Amino acid sequence: RSIYFAYCQEPSITTKLERALEKVAPLLREIFVDFAPFLSRSLLGSHGQELLIEGLVCMKSSTSVVELVMLLCSQEWQNSIQKNADVNLLHLFSLSFFHPYFGQSNCAQYAADRKEEETMCDHLISAAKHRDHVTANQSSCLFPFSSQLHDFWRLDYWEDDLRRRRRFVRNPFGSTHLDITCKSLEDYGPEEDEALRGRKGFRGQVVVCQSPETELMLEGDDDAVNLLQEKEVDNLAGPVVLSTPAQLIAPVTVARGTLSITTTEIYFEVDEDEPAFRRIDAKVLVYSEGLHGKWMFSEIRAVFTRRFLLQNTALEIFMANRTSIMFNFPDQPTVKKVVYSLPCVGVGTSYGLPQARRISLATPRQLFKSSNMTQRWQRREISNFEYLMFLNTIAGRTYNDLNQYPVFPWVLTNYESEELDLTVPGNFRDLSKPIGALNPKRAVFYADRYESWDEETPPCHYTTHYSTAASTLHWLVRIEPFTTFFLNANGNKFDLPNRTFSGIARSWRHCQRDTADVKELIPEFYYLPEMFVNSNGYCLGDRDDGVPVCDVELPAWAKKPEDFVRINRMALESEFVSCQLHQWIDLIFGYKQRGPEAARALNVFHHLTYEGSVNLDSLASDPPIREVGRHENSNRLSEFCFLPQSPLMFKDQMQQDVIMVLKFPSNSPVTHVAANTLPHLTLPAVVTITCSRLFAVNRWHNTVGLRGAPGYSLEQAHHLPIEMDSLIANNSGTNKRQITDLVDQSIQINTQCFVVMADNRYILVCGFWDKSFRVYSSDTGKLTQIVFGHWDVVTCLARSESYIGGDCYIVSGSRDATLLLWYWSGRHHIIGDNPNNSDYPAPRAVLTGHDYEVVCVSVCAELGIVISGAKEGPCLVHTITGDLLRALEGPDSCVLPRLISVSSEGHCIIYYDRGQFCNFSINGKLLAQMEINDSTRAILLSSDGQNLVTGGDNGVVEVWQACEFKQLYVYPGCDAGIRAMDLSHDQRTLITGMASGSIVAFNIDFNRWHFEHQNRY
Repeated sequence: RSIYFAYCQEPSITTKLERALEKVAPLLREIFVDFAPFLSRSLLGSHGQELLIEGLVCMKSSTSVVELVMLLCSQEWQNSIQKNADVNLLHLFSLSFFHPYFGQSNCAQYAADRKEEETMCDHLISAAKHRDHVTANQSSCLFPFSSQLHDFWRLDYWEDDLRRRRRFVRNPFGSTHLDITCKSLEDYGPEEDEALRGRKGFRGQVVVCQSPETELMLEGDDDAVNLLQEKEVDNLAGPVVLSTPAQLIAPVTVARGTLSITTTEIYFEVDEDEPAFRRIDAKVLVYSEGLHGKWMFSEIRAVFTRRFLLQNTALEIFMANRTSIMFNFPDQPTVKKVVYSLPCVGVGTSYGLPQARRISLATPRQLFKSSNMTQRWQRREISNFEYLMFLNTIAGRTYNDLNQYPVFPWVLTNYESEELDLTVPGNFRDLSKPIGALNPKRAVFYADRYESWDEETPPCHYTTHYSTAASTLHWLVRIEPFTTFFLNANGNKFDLPNRTFSGIARSWRHCQRDTADVKELIPEFYYLPEMFVNSNGYCLGDRDDGVPVCDVELPAWAKKPEDFVRINRMALESEFVSCQLHQWIDLIFGYKQRGPEAARALNVFHHLTYEGSVNLDSLASDPPIREVGRHENSNRLSEFCFLPQSPLMFKDQMQQDVIMVLKFPSNSPVTHVAANTLPHLTLPAVVTITCSRLFAVNRWHNTVGLRGAPGYSLEQAHHLPIEMDSLIANNSGTNKRQITDLVDQSIQINTQCFVVMADNRYILVCGFWDKSFRVYSSDTGKLTQIVFGHWDVVTCLARSESYIGGDCYIVSGSRDATLLLWYWSGRHHIIGDNPNNSDYPAPRAVLTGHDYEVVCVSVCAELGIVISGAKEGPCLVHTITGDLLRALEGPDSCVLPRLISVSSEGHCIIYYDRGQFCNFSINGKLLAQMEINDSTRAILLSSDGQNLVTGGDNGVVEVWQACEFKQLYVYPGCDAGIRAMDLSHDQRTLITGMASGSIVAFNIDFNRWHFEHQNRY
């Protein structure tokens, strides 16, 4: 037996070969994918089969490279190469022999075609070499920080679901810029004041304002031609579908080159010999991605038409890695050709529009009128921030062009008081007026300028603009890469200290008093506290009053940057702003943008900022978003000032804390609770798992509307939100609910040993002796998949949020001190994306850095981060691509992490041994800490990340304000300890798993505590 066992343990020859040859897989994949169209023409088998396709299938459907190497070494492959190498030449010769006149012209055509193909082949090879060179340089600079005294960081291009860029990554090109000086007054020259500088920037500014146009037709015969075109393009085959000159548009960089589109990929190769490119500073180019770019069709998620220099000739492509690229083309017909050569993704799935190419080509007005976002905003289903970002996105404003950077309003006026009361109207700005007309005296000045205009150009109120590249860099000068962009645009000097962004209150005063300053804000004012901190220690000079310019001075009511961002965002979402925001939208995006209404509203800017003011290649204008809702009569204000009340802001009678208690027959402690209760699920349920690995799928009934109604009684079972699993209640099918596989004896079963998928159909369990974690069907209790990858017992699991189709990330932590990131396919219900290889799925990334057993982990796909804690040592933050970003260093007493919860809003709560809590930002800053007397077993954050719920051995549920750990509410104590908890989808029911073998459902009202505790600061 021992000999047989040893034989079974010996790796097979296939395994040995795969281990030996696995390093060549990336190179072979690149060769086959890049040159498939060229090779497939000649590499045919003896029976006419396409040998190359067989190789590609092998590469894409299996992690094995043995089959591919065998294919390349096979006699069939070698014979094909020898026999068919000159088949095209022989075919051409035969044509020439039988058709001499036709042959001569055909030869010429063939030669031209071959030359074009060779040129394109050289182009693709050159692009591949450049990509490899860039990758190699990045790898060599992966950890250059050990030799530096200062760790430098830059803002990553990763966007979350609300298009916020919040994540900072290490910056190998960072610097303190100690050799950089500040400008002096002499540097501006005698005539270069703010107005003149603003006017110089006009030629790069774009404001979305055009004439009316018909609505987008989503159905009907008008789309027949477009649909036919889509079908024809989808059937195209060949090496290159389209090749065209293009410009890569990046912040402060415009790089000419060639864009090539195959049937599966996009390539861009910059023309490095162009004089304009040679003049671009190398310090800027290191932050410009895509100069030698390659993007797979499978990565494309949305395609928008864009403007560049007032011309409708650009496209912005959003990728699966949550970044975007922008290209400008020679003319509009080329834009259309490019769109119809790309996948049919439309503008994505976020705005309620079909994924069609005609949607990508739609104008801003068409997108606005056809989307469901305005209706969702009016129903309070989305926030003011999300709606403003939607308007910015469809109106063509983009992070890739600083002249068209997203614009947001100032909403507060009180930046001086020690305390800010968000119930006082006087603390809010009048959003019906442009920023330049808020001060009555300054409004008179601008009105007089307009009336007395004596220049040949059309009159205007303002000679500067509310959003320019200069103003964007002004706000973001303290963070890279914008610091480098600012220096590049200002002669390698920082601004005059008196002009530098140094204080919130000071900037507000300037834009109320200075006739040359009408700057609005940028989105970062509502989510990025790091922009106010001079973390790199730049020498920004001293103001005239002798005060050095360093960090931005905050209002007295904000003790730290995080406070300012949080309160500013709350002001944006307040009722005062919600009732006026449509008027500001009319000024920036709507019917008051130009024409008589703009003149009456004191909202006319320099004529060069409006499309159509200059005839650029006689291009037709596209219309803007003209209206928000129906502004057809004098009742416009009343329609928008009294919006439907938010469904979350219920004010019915005070509800009792406990809704129900559900006792399971097993009496085993409930160690895991998963409340997947969305109505669209086939089976909305609360899944519970006990310490003995007995699970229950308890049906969820949405009874929120019934609570507090006349005659409502807890005794009426059908009014209770949770109905016990019938197989458990009747004790008739416990075999379908029992996970019988034995776990390692040393594993302590806790809530982190389990993951329930978002559709309640599958349960993942770890802790098995064979170093695997396993997937079970919740319907039958049967094992469906075993996943190996770790070198020791798997100790914890975590699941990211799920997206359309149920896809998500799974993270496993182990005693081997590593974590593995896996991909869950919602379509195939397996770990991995290949159902033919479900026995040997490969992890997407290996996360290292811990020295001890991993005990807790949390993953957020929206932020692209994994936060993990080991038995000892700091928690680590990785990206989902496997890069280690930083360690989260808590106080000296916080060295034994036990629980982690991270929200999409960027809050990371870590519970340490002995009752210690810490709140970190995703960029590693310790925001708050506290100590409690309870031994906490479960924590969770509300969906907005503002509230923390804790429970432990004392059996008490407590609710805290997450940012400062201020206690908001304490529920009555239970008769047993709390082991797990989760929230229903509507955030109104809290379900806790108890040590006594029961679950308790609590009423929870985050909105009530919000109003009670968060109106004054």
